[in-house]
Amino acid sequence: QVQVVESGGGLVQPGGSLRLSCAASGSIFSINPMGWYRQAPGKDRELVATITVSGSTNYTDSVKGRFTISRDNAKNTVYLQMNSLKPEDTAVYYCYLSRGKYKYWGQGTQVTVSS
Repeated sequence: QVQVVESGGGLVQPGGSLRLSCAASGSIFSINPMGWYRQAPGKDRELVATITVSGSTNYTDSVKGRFTISRDNAKNTVYLQMNSLKPEDTAVYYCYLSRGKYKYWGQGTQVTVSS
């Protein structure tokens, strides 16, 4: 079994920054694609950022230039650096690890951007 745990969420003012962490553990024997989704109440789940085993990244248009996803393979950890945060970034952020056709999900961490 694989466990995925997010951390780093919180309350921040517009224009501020947060760094989310996602640590994977358990039955992991190789590097896997990982990424972040977010979901606000009453809204669809949105794919925010992905990172491949080789380190290639992709972002949804709304966060390009503001968010950066990275990974530390030795720690089986991915990060989401979020800068210039906007109120519309408010959501629960979920990390996943992809293995084959299956995704292992974290419990989510709340990000609230408000003045």
